[in-house]
Amino acid sequence: MKTTNTGSATYQGLGKDGKGHISTGSASLSAIPYGFNTRFEDGPGTNPEELIAAAHASCFTMALSFKLAESGHTDGTLTTSSTVTLEKGDDGFAVTKSELTTKGKVPGLAQETFEKLAEDAKSGCPISKLLDCEITLTTRFEG
Repeated sequence: MKTTNTGSATYQGLGKDGKGHISTGSASLSAIPYGFNTRFEDGPGTNPEELIAAAHASCFTMALSFKLAESGHTDGTLTTSSTVTLEKGDDGFAVTKSELTTKGKVPGLAQETFEKLAEDAKSGCPISKLLDCEITLTTRFEG
């Protein structure tokens, strides 16, 4: 199986004075503003790191749901957040960390099994594989 997805960005003006818009091929995001002010000053709109955080959280959560289904579970609720860190180093800016925090409620599942499946999902998640940074995982299990 192979899928291809698209996204696009436009940036008018240069540097801090520029303003951009981000769109996805599915149109779920359409001309969402981004720029220096949304990346470093909490301006309205989005930024690449926020989109990476959402992508990582959603990809990991789906991977974990499949791991749970493969182990025989048919019901549950998973909620994940990701915090992506952007830092400036000697060679410029880089995403240095993605911190995943997931909460699961799966009837009949032991906490140890949940934690193991979550670790497996973290390493198997395509976005985890894409990121060249430290990835941490915190689990909260409600049983």
